Amino acid sequence: MSEPKKSARFSNIREKKPHVHGPGCKHDHDHDHDHGHAHVHEAKPHVHGPGCNHDHDHDHHAPRPKRIRPPGNRPAEGGGTALQLDLEGALPGETDEVGRFEKLEAALKSHHGVTDVHLRRDAGHTEVCIHYQPEGVAPQQLLTLAQLTSATVAERYHQHTWFVRGMDSGDAAAVIEHAVSRMNGILSASVAYASERLVIEYDRESLTLEDVEARVKALGYGLEVPTAGHVCSHHAHGGGLAPLLEMPLVVAAGVLLATGWLLERFAPVPALVPTLVWALSMASGGFFAIKGSVQSLLQRRIDIETMMVVAALGAAVLGAWFEGAFLLFLFSAGHALEHRAMDKARRSIESLSALRPEVARVRRGEELVELPVEEVAQGARIVVRPGDRVPLDGIIREGKSSLDQAAITGESIPVAKQPGDEVFSGTINCEALLEVEVTRPASESVLARVVDMVAQAEAQKGPNQRFAQRLERTFAPLVMIAALVFPVVLILLGTPLKEAVLRAVALLVAASPCALAISTPSAVLSAVAAAARGGVLVKGGIYLELLAGVRAIAFDKTGTLTVGRPQLLTASPTPGVSREELLGTAAAVESLSAHPLAHAVVQAASREGLSLPPGAKDLEAIHGQGIRAKLGEEAVEVGSLALFAGQSLPPELTPEVNRLEEAGQTTMVVRRAGRFLGVLGVADTLRSGAQRTVQELKAAGIERTVMLSGDNARVARSIASRVGLDEARAPLMPADKVTAVRELGKERSVAMVGDGVNDAPALAAAAVGVAMGGAGSDAALETADVVLMSDDLSRLPFALGLARAATSVMRQNLMIALGVSGVLIIAAILGLTRISEAVVLHEGSTLLVVANGLRLLGYKSSGPRDVSEAPAIGQPTAG
Repeated sequence: MSEPKKSARFSNIREKKPHVHGPGCKHDHDHDHDHGHAHVHEAKPHVHGPGCNHDHDHDHHAPRPKRIRPPGNRPAEGGGTALQLDLEGALPGETDEVGRFEKLEAALKSHHGVTDVHLRRDAGHTEVCIHYQPEGVAPQQLLTLAQLTSATVAERYHQHTWFVRGMDSGDAAAVIEHAVSRMNGILSASVAYASERLVIEYDRESLTLEDVEARVKALGYGLEVPTAGHVCSHHAHGGGLAPLLEMPLVVAAGVLLATGWLLERFAPVPALVPTLVWALSMASGGFFAIKGSVQSLLQRRIDIETMMVVAALGAAVLGAWFEGAFLLFLFSAGHALEHRAMDKARRSIESLSALRPEVARVRRGEELVELPVEEVAQGARIVVRPGDRVPLDGIIREGKSSLDQAAITGESIPVAKQPGDEVFSGTINCEALLEVEVTRPASESVLARVVDMVAQAEAQKGPNQRFAQRLERTFAPLVMIAALVFPVVLILLGTPLKEAVLRAVALLVAASPCALAISTPSAVLSAVAAAARGGVLVKGGIYLELLAGVRAIAFDKTGTLTVGRPQLLTASPTPGVSREELLGTAAAVESLSAHPLAHAVVQAASREGLSLPPGAKDLEAIHGQGIRAKLGEEAVEVGSLALFAGQSLPPELTPEVNRLEEAGQTTMVVRRAGRFLGVLGVADTLRSGAQRTVQELKAAGIERTVMLSGDNARVARSIASRVGLDEARAPLMPADKVTAVRELGKERSVAMVGDGVNDAPALAAAAVGVAMGGAGSDAALETADVVLMSDDLSRLPFALGLARAATSVMRQNLMIALGVSGVLIIAAILGLTRISEAVVLHEGSTLLVVANGLRLLGYKSSGPRDVSEAPAIGQPTAG
């Protein structure tokens, strides 16, 4: 695209270079740094360091606090009185019942009158629910006590997250987690190898963050505070020796192994020479394994690296130097390839954050100043040129254009935008110059939040992942014990010492659970990365498995199956009344209302060019029925039949209302000065592809589809029938939707699909909550387990298919890992396999499960969809 001609107001641009993250940073810094401006004044790049005046207290671009909901006093679930506090307000950042919450629970239960404390999620957000006896403590007194106790606990117990640099295997993650967990003052510690994160909850009075950093540093690893919106460390490939030396040492081990073999076979040299060469090969191939096993033994742990080192040393002691060197060579090669495979999955996620430019053009009077996005404040005005990516979330204030939002929402066609519309960081401005007001800082953009949630998804472990971890922790010590007992048994049965020990070494190699350890993390990380690239946010491995098991789906109507923009379809006047009088009268009084149905009537009158009667005043809303107002001194009522209950209606009016409602239209009867003018029919617009989406879901094995609506029953049934749903339940209040979801859940696993706002309680009640339109909704990002970033329902079959594929891959990997180990164990016990053969099959199975998991990165949806807007429900008639 050619460079657009700039007006005078954009001619002087003063550029400031972005912050340099650090050595080894491979983030995309080439966004619009050189556009040939005539007058450019460059400021030196700011580099954080000892001379920097910035605050580096472990809070790089920390997000603003989330909105805190007021306390509630809903009854306890099993009856009785209860008080609810927003968990985010009580313990910022807490998400579960362990760690800091346990401290809060104990402190609250110590108060007189408090009988129980637990987490509650039926309000669409997580709350601390405190059950109490009114005779023991007054409600206001309990609220004060609870708030003071929460503040005390929140001040003392904190949560913190780091990147971990230098991990080369899952064993390294286990060593760090074990060591940190045993530190005084640690409430909980979790290390996720795939996403390279350490998350702790700790007591500030017993421990400092520097203590944790020192402990991890002593183990040989580095910690770095993550920046919002980035998956990879800013010092990636620069933290520790492992990333730099891992592959060179593998190559050296292989060369030495081959050299020793050639010397033994073809060179007239003493036997000691190839032995020394193989010893060097063992040292090279086992460098990191030996380092890791020493750390594990110091922590009194037995892990896979320890088993491999013991096996190699055992072979060497018996004179099988080639076998020992071959074992450590293949083991280190497998780990190096595994590490690079996991890096590929991480980079797939990091590529999302690379879509965001590092700098923004900020308006300062008549000048534009290029600043790093982290330094741009909320409320600032930025300029986005055609062809550029939007650097920050905001609202268009000047200009019209279309934007390619595929990176965020998965939509393949650019979306038209105008002043007042929202734009998102990372999207591409396709046509014209835009001036945008920034609404979120860089660390809180939709793109940054999606990347962070995807990166943290591994921590939400599903059943398959938890099973693999439990089995690995139990299996390794048992195998080591078996490897010590097995040769003793063989010797007692008459087997020669050397053969007995070599068979024990083969058993040790065969039973090592390497493939088991990596079988699920590789699949989870690949699946959530593929989902994010396809416009779907999955918040954890557990939700992949839960979504894969769904057999029923409940849909909200407005904003989910329909677009949420009602249109007037029918104006049916009574005999002797013109269409213009009917519509004009209704529009005149509805112009006083902000209700969506009122907007539909007013917009219809405006499209038809009607002149509205003057003098509309004294609007009164009748909840759930309609409105009353005056035109001059004449009373006007517009509403459902319920508004006119008990009154005499024209004989033709009720059948017409029934006919329109059967067609899926919401009806409004209009009366002026005691005279019925007729009935208006309004309907929402079905989402494009809603019917096809439901068909695909049924073809995929969804056994039951239900619509839950607050609309009247006849309208709901009409829409459900048109879309192809099995059932419609209406009219339902939010609490009724929760009940309906729980009833469905008794028969089969159910997912609830909604917009994440008024149906948040139902989303929380379902096995999996799926929210639509997450790119523009904070509520959807917070409340749902799976988020469709666009308003495209076709993403739902994609998400379901990917979840099932991921769960299938996890199971395949577990079967491969356990199957190969089982066969090798039997073969080793029976003496049917040598060490070298066991090594090849063992490491081969590890690489196979990693490669199988990475296949999910290429998962594709069934194809592009027609995104044109569907026609409105029902057929418009003039009456």
